[in-house]
Amino acid sequence: MARIVVTRPVMEEGLRPLFENGHQVEILDPDPEHPLDEDALIEAAREADALITMPSDPVTARVLENCPKLRIVAQHAVGYDNIDLEAARRRGIIVTHTPGVLTDATADFTFALLLALVRRVREADRYVREGHFKRWETKLLLGHDLRDKVLGIVGLGRIGSAVARRALGFGMRVVYYNRRPANPTVERQSCARYVSFDELLRTSDVISIHCPLNKESYHLFDRAAFAKMKPTAVLVNTARGPIVDEEALVEALEQGQIAGAALDVFEHEPRVHPGLIRSDRVVLAPHLGSATVEARTAMARACAEAVLAVLNGEEKIPYRLV
Repeated sequence: MARIVVTRPVMEEGLRPLFENGHQVEILDPDPEHPLDEDALIEAAREADALITMPSDPVTARVLENCPKLRIVAQHAVGYDNIDLEAARRRGIIVTHTPGVLTDATADFTFALLLALVRRVREADRYVREGHFKRWETKLLLGHDLRDKVLGIVGLGRIGSAVARRALGFGMRVVYYNRRPANPTVERQSCARYVSFDELLRTSDVISIHCPLNKESYHLFDRAAFAKMKPTAVLVNTARGPIVDEEALVEALEQGQIAGAALDVFEHEPRVHPGLIRSDRVVLAPHLGSATVEARTAMARACAEAVLAVLNGEEKIPYRLV
């Protein structure tokens, strides 16, 4: 019987394979005011054979070195910038993540944020709740159409491609930027045209971020980037917070360099820049991109299947990174 530590409550239906195989599963529920740091993670996982982690967990070299029985870290997310992959590789620890199963949920939520922003849903909801709605008005809370607008996607991977396909239904034109052009089949299915980052900034009416966080993408959206965007353009981020320099974003909003932003992730999550909180031109969400029953259950199941494959000595490990 193996010991498996899950660092946060997840959809237990997805973990059923672990219970059915008789393994000892410990599900942690840390105080939101005191998330797991390195010491707490080491204490929890010191005797663990497997660790199911969340994006906020610091799976550092020190943590891995102090968990000598650990055979696998299964990340309950697509992103894995919180995990020291090289340290895991040195210790022979397998690392997996959960791509694919949350693609549609995140793409749907991207458009939920975008529509809430351009059609001013947040302001409209407050207007009604506060009792201001007295009659229909021709110029009340006017928003903007998406039809014929240019959607610029940064990162045409699984989620970016799904967002592009949804954009076609809204009558949008799609351009994208990757470090290199995407597979021609993906381009064709997405009806997306490859452009430089500068051209994407200059021509897009909506920019949606779907690239991973790494050294190249950290603060990709900085003061220089915002200065090149249209003053009518809006930014949507459902990827990783530090891709956007929040200080620069607040300045761009306050100076009218861009028209608005919709954010599901934050640079110093869970802390949010006060300038974003006070702005009526910003829609905020608490990292809900994959937050559907179906997606979160599938994510837990993907982690469980990867853990079982490692514990059973199988050669093929689902969604393996290292």
